[in-house]
Amino acid sequence: MIRTLLLSFLAACLTLTPLAAQEAQWRHGAALLGEPKYQPGFKHFDYVNPNAPRGGLVRLGAQGTFDSFNIVVAGVKGTPALGIPLIYESLATPSLDEASAAYGLLAESFSYPEDFSSVTFRLRPEARWHDGQPIIAEDAIFSFEVLKANSPLYASYYANVVKAEKIADREVKFTFDQKGNRELPQIMGQLTILPKHWWEGTAPDGRKRDVTQTTLEPPLGSGPYRIKSFEAGRTVSYERVKDYWGAGLNVNVGQNNFDEIRFEYYRDATVLLEAFKGDRTDFRTENIARNWATGYDFPARQEGRVVLEEFPQRANGVMQAFVFNLRRDKFKDERVRRAFNLAFPFEELNKAIFSGQYERIASYFQGLDIASSGLPEGQELAILESVRDKVPQEVFTTPYKNPVNDTPDAVRNNLREADRLLREAGWEAKGGRRVSAKGEVFSVEFLGSSPTDERYVLPYKNVLNRLGIEVNVRIVDDAQYINRTRSFDFDMTTNLWPQTLSPGNEQREFWGSQTAKREGSQNIAGITDPGIDALIDKVIFAKDRDELVAATKALDRVLLAHNYVVPHWTYGKQRTARWNRYSHPENMPRYGGAAFPTIWWYDEAKAAKTGAPR
Repeated sequence: MIRTLLLSFLAACLTLTPLAAQEAQWRHGAALLGEPKYQPGFKHFDYVNPNAPRGGLVRLGAQGTFDSFNIVVAGVKGTPALGIPLIYESLATPSLDEASAAYGLLAESFSYPEDFSSVTFRLRPEARWHDGQPIIAEDAIFSFEVLKANSPLYASYYANVVKAEKIADREVKFTFDQKGNRELPQIMGQLTILPKHWWEGTAPDGRKRDVTQTTLEPPLGSGPYRIKSFEAGRTVSYERVKDYWGAGLNVNVGQNNFDEIRFEYYRDATVLLEAFKGDRTDFRTENIARNWATGYDFPARQEGRVVLEEFPQRANGVMQAFVFNLRRDKFKDERVRRAFNLAFPFEELNKAIFSGQYERIASYFQGLDIASSGLPEGQELAILESVRDKVPQEVFTTPYKNPVNDTPDAVRNNLREADRLLREAGWEAKGGRRVSAKGEVFSVEFLGSSPTDERYVLPYKNVLNRLGIEVNVRIVDDAQYINRTRSFDFDMTTNLWPQTLSPGNEQREFWGSQTAKREGSQNIAGITDPGIDALIDKVIFAKDRDELVAATKALDRVLLAHNYVVPHWTYGKQRTARWNRYSHPENMPRYGGAAFPTIWWYDEAKAAKTGAPR
């Protein structure tokens, strides 16, 4: 769900006897809607190799830099190192072959009432920090409080959680400010647990630690890995914890197989690819179509020492798009926003620089069965009827379609329509420039963070210039880009919103009115719309899967109708390249993509032929 995409989970599984009807119903794990696949006492997940060998090194490349190991202030202060989640654990962990399910990790069980007004977790007695101290209720309370207090993202995500309290040394209860929200107990299962005693302690240099500040002191964790070594901004290496307390848990069997996972940082995407080709990194996901088509034609691939493989993306939907800053007056009119979409030369870009590999995104839940299409009917129509006075009327009569610019005639027709809409919105064309009645020139700055952005923005700029719109493309460094988007200091930029098969409370963070003015929120467009707010609540309070799907389609349809973004493109599969030293289970998880390196292992036989990593 959250950025790096957070998962929704938990529901029901053990059955009470009549004598225990008034007692808490403790559960080992569950699905958001329906029953979990794995029953109490299961040995391991079906998609892992329980006999996977352990050992070996894997090197992963990253673009950019890092200056912190503190996840609490990530996105507010500093840039955290990749891989930090490897040292921590959450109360529950997802299953990758179910749509939205999870099972106890730090928590051996959990319980919540029928009205979903709270949730209680019972921690495992064997759970330990790497210094040997037990993980207790105070750690969970501390983690919740510092994350909510210091991270705008978590403040929004945990907004409905009003209290965390200790019930016993190993039991912690979270109380909510509303009833009927099925996802709230599940959201708390995602809570990353931090060591209170370590953060409130003293560093080796005598300095008092401060959880509200960035730090490069390797933090204490409880997970399968710990920081082995690092060079600030350039590399960080994690080593497998040999006496990891949770190695034998059924949710961990067949996973965390590498002795060392190393992240190497590079400042430029081109250099990052060359580093892989030069055998400086072992595995990469390829997001550039041109590279996938032509960039891997080198001897090691021809010799079989480098393998390309695609993995279906069934669990993750996405909306990637040019997003308008609705806080700027020039973008408040929907006709202006639609005109920008009419001008977008997707077909030209797809042919010229994407090797024809992409399709245009036409849903905020692209790639999932919860995406809207055609006209609303059945339960979706009923939901839309309940908010008819708050949503665009065309959602009842006209399916959403992106304009198509595949022929010269289509381009001319779409530009004529864009011109008409701009004129209706008060922007006339005079002397080759688009101006308002007050003489204001329509200008727009595209904000980007990578020189590769220019490949697709500059052709778009040329078309917008034909409409009389002045365009400036501004590429800034990562730090400046983060600061400007966090403070909403932009006209247009590119953004990506990841989605799961079971949307929920994160939709408020993406599109809810209450997050539009909060700096650092994911409502980067600045959407404030009562109809969308009402539909988000329909999604969150859905009582079964059918209602959830119908409500999500209704929300999707209304978001599209408002033309808040100019949708980009998608591929639908995860494209990966690797040096042939690694193996994965024969039956990969349906909803896990490549799941690298989680369920993979170092293959000595393959490495003997390919050569060991350096």
